Amino acid sequence: MPKEFKVVVTDTSCFIVLDKIGRLDILRGLFDAIYTTPQIAREFGQSLPNWVIVQEPATLSAIKKLNEYVDLGEASAIALAIEINSDYIIIDDLAARKYAEKLGLNVKGSMGLLVSAKQKQLVPAIKPFLDEIEKTNFRVSKALIKSLLRDVGE
Repeated sequence: MPKEFKVVVTDTSCFIVLDKIGRLDILRGLFDAIYTTPQIAREFGQSLPNWVIVQEPATLSAIKKLNEYVDLGEASAIALAIEINSDYIIIDDLAARKYAEKLGLNVKGSMGLLVSAKQKQLVPAIKPFLDEIEKTNFRVSKALIKSLLRDVGE
């Protein structure tokens, strides 16, 4: 069965958490085209893999308007996701997620990517990654971890 083409726009937190566990490649395994914005690339503070497309949204006024509700990086990601009609946007901040959903975007979080990676058999288990994430400053509730593990049968 041919792979369905999926386009995603990601915010900074996804790059940070996947980089901390050494698994930025999960993005490439799940999606055919990974976009981000120059604002997010600067927030990340490191070189992104060459397969990440860094693109400025064409309508800077849209970023300014969105920035009234969410931070600049999230505003740029939402503007780009709308502009390129992405299949998903990856945002972890709860308020920004709700705002993006309100605008009609399909939202995923970084932890949801791990679940998708297991479901697509890109990784054999997510518990080792969740254990590594818990050692970082990335905040994930114990209840969410328990729920994720239950969802994937671990």
